[in-house]
Amino acid sequence: MTEVRRTLWPRPVELAWLLGTAIVFAGLDVFLNVAAPTTGALGPYAGLALELGCDFSLLLLFRFPGAVAGLLVVASLAMLASDLFWPGLLMPADKPTLMTVPTITPVVLTQLAKLVDRRRLLWIGGVLALLATRPWDPAWNTTPFGLLSTAFPVAVSLYFEARRQLLRSLRDRAERAEREQHLLAEHAIAEERRRLAGEMHDVVTHRLSLMVLHAGALGVVSAEPAVRSAAEDIRREGAQALDELRDLVGVLRDGSAAGSPAASPAPTSDPAELVAESVAVGVATELSVTGDPGGVSPTVARTAYRVVQEALTNVRKHAPGSSAAVSLRYHAEGLDVRVTNTRARRPPDPALAGSGSGAGLSGLRQRVELVGGRFEAGPEPGGGFRIGAILPAYVPTTEGAPR
Repeated sequence: MTEVRRTLWPRPVELAWLLGTAIVFAGLDVFLNVAAPTTGALGPYAGLALELGCDFSLLLLFRFPGAVAGLLVVASLAMLASDLFWPGLLMPADKPTLMTVPTITPVVLTQLAKLVDRRRLLWIGGVLALLATRPWDPAWNTTPFGLLSTAFPVAVSLYFEARRQLLRSLRDRAERAEREQHLLAEHAIAEERRRLAGEMHDVVTHRLSLMVLHAGALGVVSAEPAVRSAAEDIRREGAQALDELRDLVGVLRDGSAAGSPAASPAPTSDPAELVAESVAVGVATELSVTGDPGGVSPTVARTAYRVVQEALTNVRKHAPGSSAAVSLRYHAEGLDVRVTNTRARRPPDPALAGSGSGAGLSGLRQRVELVGGRFEAGPEPGGGFRIGAILPAYVPTTEGAPR
């Protein structure tokens, strides 16, 4: 069963096309009537009036397809009866054409394929073909023209309608396959993230835990103050790395953190310490903080900490002699971080500038996007550089759950 499209009235473009077609066929019927008028009791314009009525019924086809088809059948019956029993009444005795159906019939049948179901169309086309071809009295000048004006338009319309539905079906299948492929890709990515989270938790966490334990033991047994201080620094940094790794594993697992944050103290994530370290090594650095820092989750706070840390590290490496400004703006939607520096006063130290991996900014961008933020980095007017991030207030991890 084909899809049936029913509208109250055709669209303006369709209405203009139907009106133009009706006018063309009306002009053709007027020309044929002038060439051979009817001579029966109904007058010389009886056949023309019937043809014009069928022509302009095309304008009502979209609203009343069944009624227009019925009008064609009735008109064809009348024309056939006139040709068989009352020559000259509705059909001229000396016909210029060999059709006994209205001239507009092929156009109506092609449009009916869009408006009625296939079964009704075949019934209408079959009845009109029967009246046009007169199989009880086949003739070379009747049957071919009758088939061309009835059966042929129906067959062509059904072919194009089936082709249109096939193309639409193939397009729907392609879109469905694309959606399924996208879902499979997302599922594969999620599985890979979970596998990676498991590997990080089972391998890296184990090694870091051993490092922290060894550093703690070294700080206890060593008698040298410098060694004990260094061991304590290693233990503290290792503990912070464990917490950050646990938080990252939670993000990779879509919210199920690998461990409870209550098991260890919260790592340091205060950008003020980074600013103090930068000032201590000779980089003039200003810090501006607005809003309430307590409104963001610990994961977001540590991400902001890493942004400031990487930015100030780059200033020390690549812009010696410059000054820096750190801006932290806390608001209801999250946190805006911005670090800018002025133009370098002297060339950077080649050994220091080449000590990094070259992937600091790209890794920072990934870290920011991992928590749902936006990252930007680029030169400033006057030769400086800026690094900024717009972070959300909350990331769905166990540690970042709303309190």
